[in-house]
Amino acid sequence: MSDAPATSSQPTDPQVLRYLEHVRVEKRLADRTLTLYTLDLERLAQFARGVNLPLLQLTSAHIRRFVAQMHSAGRSGRGIALILSGWRGFFIWAGRQGLIDHNPVQDVRAPKAPKPLPKALGVDDAVRLAEFDNTGADPWLEARDAAMVELLYGCGLRVGELAGLDAVPGPDTQRLGRGWVDLQAGEAHVFGKGSKRRSVPVGRAATQALQAWLQLRATPFGGEGAARLDAALFVGQRGARLTAQSIWLRLRQRSQQAGLTTPVHPHMLRHSFASHLLQSSGDLRAVQELLGHANITTTQVYTRLDFQHLAKVYDAAHPRARKK
Repeated sequence: MSDAPATSSQPTDPQVLRYLEHVRVEKRLADRTLTLYTLDLERLAQFARGVNLPLLQLTSAHIRRFVAQMHSAGRSGRGIALILSGWRGFFIWAGRQGLIDHNPVQDVRAPKAPKPLPKALGVDDAVRLAEFDNTGADPWLEARDAAMVELLYGCGLRVGELAGLDAVPGPDTQRLGRGWVDLQAGEAHVFGKGSKRRSVPVGRAATQALQAWLQLRATPFGGEGAARLDAALFVGQRGARLTAQSIWLRLRQRSQQAGLTTPVHPHMLRHSFASHLLQSSGDLRAVQELLGHANITTTQVYTRLDFQHLAKVYDAAHPRARKK
C-alpha cells in the first residue's frame, strides 16, 4: 500500500471531477496534460481546505497567498505560471456554469523569473584571447581577427557596431549610420542602438592591432581589385563588409584556437569589458556611458556580476569564510 494520501492523485471535490471530465471529453486533452491538471487542481483544493473554505469561495487574495507559498518553497516562476493557467481554466469553466461571479485567478500573475546574468569571461581568459597569436595563420586574416578582438574587448562594442565601422569617415558614413575609428585621437565613434552615437576610448593594444590591420587591409585588392574593396574597416576576402554572423563565427573559431573551454561570442566580450572595468573602477556611470546604455538600470546587472566575483574572492581567501 502506498504511503501517499489518496488525495494526492485523486481529486475529491465534485466540481473538480466535473471539470476534469469536461476537459477530457470536450477538449480531448492528452493523458499527460490531464494528469497535470488533476494534480494542480488537487493542490488548489488542499490550499482551500487549509483556509477552511470551499474551493469555489476562494478569492484573489487567497490565490496570491498560495502563489507566494509555492514561490517561497522554490517553485520556479514558469512552473507557477503553468499551474495558474490550469487553475484559471477551471474557474473560467465554473463561471460559465454559473457557479461563481468572479474568476479569482484572472488577474494573478506568476513571479517573474530572474533575468540570467550575462556571461563574461574571467580576466585571465579575456587577456589570453586578446593576446593570442596564431602564428601559422594567414597574416591578413590574423591581423584582422586580432584587431576585431581588441575592439570588442577593449571598447565594449556591440557586434553590429563593429561591423558598421568604416576604415575612414567618408561623405556617406554618418548618413548611412556608420562609425569610424580616429587612431590619432584614440577614439572610436560608433552608431549604436536607438540611432545614438557615442565615442569610446581606444586603448594602446587596440590601436596597435588596428594599425597592423590597416597596413594589410588593402593588400589583396591592389590594382583592379581595389574597386571591390568596401569602405568597411573589417572586410572579408572578397572585399565586402563583414557581417555580424561572420564576426560571430570568426570569434568562436579564434577562442577555440586560443584554448578557451567556452566558445566566445562578441557580446560575451562586451560583457567582459563592462564587468572587468567595473571591478577595477567601481564607476557605474562611466561604464553606462561607455556601453551606450540609455538607462543605468541596464548597466546595474554588472554590479551583480561584480558581487559574484567579490564573493568568490572572499570565499577563497578570507580566513573566516573557509570551512574547516
